Amino acid sequence: MKKILITLMLVIGSYAVEAQELVWNNNLNKAMEISKKTKKPLLLFFTGSDWCGWCIRLQTEVFKKPEFAAWAKENVVLVEVDFPRRTALSAELTAQNNELQQFFAVQGYPTVWFVNASKVDGKTNFDKLGSTGYLAGGPAAWLDVANGIIKKK
Repeated sequence: MKKILITLMLVIGSYAVEAQELVWNNNLNKAMEISKKTKKPLLLFFTGSDWCGWCIRLQTEVFKKPEFAAWAKENVVLVEVDFPRRTALSAELTAQNNELQQFFAVQGYPTVWFVNASKVDGKTNFDKLGSTGYLAGGPAAWLDVANGIIKKK
């Protein structure tokens, strides 16, 4: 009986962890469709996922915390704009990420832009709400800044 109860608790616990898992889009067009339907701005996370220490720190200290997950589900559509060194991206994804990096003049990582995006005559337009990066202080400090940016709209 104890084994069944423990097994049941593990299964339920794994579903709870899975439910907290965030969806990070890497396709801008798909993210824009979601943004349009939900009326939420995009959070563009410019990162070097496999080499940038500050990016990894931001992920660990903020983005992988339950407070951020709850906030993100309510407030933004997540988009990862990655520039890895050890992982090859498709040519299309590399081109998209390079265009976004140039448009937003990203020179350091991590950089996080909050934007509203729309398509007019097949061309993507961005309404820049603001940007930030790594901030010490965990989710509370980071979310204070993020809320200040998205509430300005």
